[in-house]
Amino acid sequence: MSLTSHTPAMTTPASAAASASRANTPLLECRVLEGATWDRAVSAFDGVCQEQLYAYASLRWPGVQLEPVLFSDGDNTVGGALMMLQRLPMGVATVALVKWGPFLARAEDGDSALMGRMIDTLVAEYAQKRSMMVSIMPHAEAGEGNGMAEMLAARGFKPGVGVKFPMRYVVDVSLDDEARLAAFSQKWRYNLRKAMKAGLEFTVGSPGDIGRFMALYQAMSERKLFPDYSGIDTLEGLMAMPDGTARPELFFVSRGDKTIAGAAIFSAGKTACYLYGATDDAALDLRAGYLLHWHIIRWLRDNSRAALYDLGGTDGFAGLHQFKSGMVGDAGHISPLPPTMNFASHLPAYVAGTAAYKAREILTRSRDGVLAARLELQKRFRRGARA
Repeated sequence: MSLTSHTPAMTTPASAAASASRANTPLLECRVLEGATWDRAVSAFDGVCQEQLYAYASLRWPGVQLEPVLFSDGDNTVGGALMMLQRLPMGVATVALVKWGPFLARAEDGDSALMGRMIDTLVAEYAQKRSMMVSIMPHAEAGEGNGMAEMLAARGFKPGVGVKFPMRYVVDVSLDDEARLAAFSQKWRYNLRKAMKAGLEFTVGSPGDIGRFMALYQAMSERKLFPDYSGIDTLEGLMAMPDGTARPELFFVSRGDKTIAGAAIFSAGKTACYLYGATDDAALDLRAGYLLHWHIIRWLRDNSRAALYDLGGTDGFAGLHQFKSGMVGDAGHISPLPPTMNFASHLPAYVAGTAAYKAREILTRSRDGVLAARLELQKRFRRGARA
């Protein structure tokens, strides 16, 4: 069961607009684009993220129907949402999921009214007109509350299933070098200075370096034997995106002729995102990860529009928490992802969609437990063989 393609032309009839409008605010015009056209159209949007790219979602969630929806207000394109349509078994209902969307074309237009109109337009089309359950996964936001989750709740959305490890680590990359160094934790600064004295070289890669990165990643996976749910198989497709789109960037740290650390970073929009990373055996002792991310932060500041750098989560690993929290330091935020927010105009769609999410959660946790046990046995066998 995926729950994360038919793509009809989308229209908003007057009756739907009247029923979905709030406080006499009209719905937005919207249209469904082809995948490649969508990726090119939204690559320059301030709110774009990898989960909203067709090139990513079509590989990450095969079998899920995708509808890339572009919103307009008169002659102005104002935002978008990549809708992922999951038809439930026996056709009992369909879930229309948006991951980290909808998103704005320009951050300066980011008042709650415009975001609210995008949400209302999606509800009118998918929940009211097409009888689906609409599910929206909001971003993590700085502060005690989450404005997107609160906006959805005010519109009748109900909290559903959340992720197992919800905390997200977000770094402010807008600072100059002196201020950024001061913002790191003391231990993070210490490790960075050690790395700077280790004779390491940082380089920015090109799309043609995908093989170099994948070789490093494969070697790391075989060495560490960790459960990998990262979607690494999407990276080659992302790196094949043409110039002028939101293609990720590759970064490397080497010692002599040997690559010991690498990272793939989504760098479009106002928030960059850590996608995938890989290290060699020597990287830990040399603190290569510290040097790598120090230069990534500086590169994002000087070569992208990003103000923030989302490091993702930790999957419960204490070492990752220490590394990422020290990098965030005093400039950025560590905040939870809210649970998925669900809405349906029709009770059967809500009941079926909620049950499907719960079943998926049970299956996923069972799978994770079995895989973790199997990997632990493999590690013990490997340690025994070495002894």
